Amino acid sequence: MAAPTNLMKSADATVTAREIDFITRFQQTWEALREIMGITRMVKKQPGTSLTYKYGEVTLASSVPTEGDAVTFSQAKVKTKTYGTLTIERYAKAVSGEAILDHGYDVAVALTDQQFLNELQGKVLDKFYTFLGTGTLTSTETAFQMAVAMAIGKVRDKFKTMRRDVTAINVFVNTIDAYKYLGAANLTVQNVFGMQYVENFMGADRLILTSEIDSGKVIATPSDNMVLYYIDPNESDLSRAGIAFRTLGETPLIGFHVEGNYTNWISETYALMGMGLFAEYLDGIAVITVQEPEEADAGGGLGG
Repeated sequence: MAAPTNLMKSADATVTAREIDFITRFQQTWEALREIMGITRMVKKQPGTSLTYKYGEVTLASSVPTEGDAVTFSQAKVKTKTYGTLTIERYAKAVSGEAILDHGYDVAVALTDQQFLNELQGKVLDKFYTFLGTGTLTSTETAFQMAVAMAIGKVRDKFKTMRRDVTAINVFVNTIDAYKYLGAANLTVQNVFGMQYVENFMGADRLILTSEIDSGKVIATPSDNMVLYYIDPNESDLSRAGIAFRTLGETPLIGFHVEGNYTNWISETYALMGMGLFAEYLDGIAVITVQEPEEADAGGGLGG
């Protein structure tokens, strides 16, 4: 007797489970990162949307009033500038049938799926950390602790002048720089989905450790200044053309699809995502440079 029409076979169930597992892990990772950074704004956009940030501009009045004249007000404006465009990006990975037979499914497929996930997540974070480095609240300090304090202070002062509340502040530092300081301090470093952070550090709600921040830099911005923009993968024109991806949840951050290529005997995986993590105000990001004083030359001193 022939099998019933549209019967789900074991291979179909395996593919479905793999797609759901990948998407679930990706979105769980981002949910954890959002909670760590305190990001509450997730905004769905259409492909091609311009990503903009705001900054303040003051034009000083240059006239010199004569006696008795009113003082001319300087003009203060909040302007908007485009940083980039939110686009839908596609990625693919293939594992040969020979690799699966030689090394087993867990090594050839499962481990490479995890690495694929890590790289996709890293693409978004790399762009975010690069953007943070363009913040305009800058200064130079001589010690790591003072740089953290000044970063927090500058951010709080800036948002106070903007008449905006600051509920939580994230400070981003280089991992090695942080451990140089933390080595002498009794602090607990937490690790969630690969992100290391310290809670309640010198007035910062989170001190986030990452190798993506250059050594000698301390960057701070409020959680309220951060926005995660995303494109629903299945609202792109690809889905209308019959190229559909599996998504999950009310805020689908990624689309994922698995299929076997019998011609070349490979297992193919495809990912589709459009995500951008940015800060709303560029002048609400403090970038402090740590420049420690040079040590005196050995044996230096007054000659006799």
